[in-house]
Amino acid sequence: MRKNRFQKWLPAAGIALLGIFLMGLTTDAYAAVNAQQAVQFAPDKETKKRRADSMSWVKLHKQFPRTFLLNGPRHSKRVALTFDDAPDPKYTPLILDILAQHDVCATFFVVGNRAAHYPAIVKRIHNEGHIIGNHSYDHAVLSTLSLMNYQKQIWRTDAIITNLIGYSPHFIRPPYGELLPQQVKWSKQSGFSIVNWDVDSVDWKNNPSSALVLSNIKKTLQPGSIILQHAGGGIGQNLYGTVNALPQLIRLLHSKGYELVTLPELLSQPAAR
Repeated sequence: MRKNRFQKWLPAAGIALLGIFLMGLTTDAYAAVNAQQAVQFAPDKETKKRRADSMSWVKLHKQFPRTFLLNGPRHSKRVALTFDDAPDPKYTPLILDILAQHDVCATFFVVGNRAAHYPAIVKRIHNEGHIIGNHSYDHAVLSTLSLMNYQKQIWRTDAIITNLIGYSPHFIRPPYGELLPQQVKWSKQSGFSIVNWDVDSVDWKNNPSSALVLSNIKKTLQPGSIILQHAGGGIGQNLYGTVNALPQLIRLLHSKGYELVTLPELLSQPAAR
């Protein structure tokens, strides 16, 4: 009722002017909030530069050709199966069973805190002839860390793995593939090689089916490829697409004349540092 009485005595022109005024305030306020959010969430120059540097794999490979690697030689039909985020009590044993059935050896990049919790699985990976690499201690985004904290991630994991299998892994795979040039340089000086990939199964995203995992792999597969898959999952992650695709993938690769090898065989570099 108050609104009706107010409208009764307010001229129509006044209503229109008031509406325009209020709309102007609302628009200005909305723009001010958006501007504030843009400033709040926009990465600073240093962050932008770090992201650009860490994601420039081609640049890093050119700068460190024997240390930052994405693939093996293209002249021979050899490929390497690699599995990140091991050990996992649910998925890693299933993958090991399949590899054993097909007499295939692969490379597993191990997370330090998981290795400490599941040492028997790490030992099984090693005892069955697979290669073990360093995948950081707690799956940190290494490109966000200082050089000292990066070193701590590597050395802590290295100590755990060495205690379990008797050698210090030569290969490092950074979670998400991200590293800074100074981190790669230190890795080289310390006797490590960084190994990323050129074929991504995308098995980490949205719990894909085995058909989709295979399709993703076939998109960029070529001689010398390093194939990224996962042998461990996070909370709510389902890797049965990877597990179920693996026998099909092995048969597919063999049918196309590919030899499945470990990273030391593909890259002609040692397994131990």
